[in-house]
Amino acid sequence: MFQIIIKLMAVLLLLAGVILIYDARIITKSFFGFGDQNEATSGLKILGFIIAIIGGLILYFNL
Repeated sequence: MFQIIIKLMAVLLLLAGVILIYDARIITKSFFGFGDQNEATSGLKILGFIIAIIGGLILYFNL
């Protein structure tokens, strides 16, 4: 039961990371002005990539 919960949380982390990567421009348009938009988009894409990698590693190494 515990492994199922961990796998579900890892898949949700992976999904959140992918959503941050693909929707970074849309998310930054609603939160930041035009001057900060490009840097914030890059930051969100990097953050999404790191979150997706962490979720994938948890899913891969789940015993």
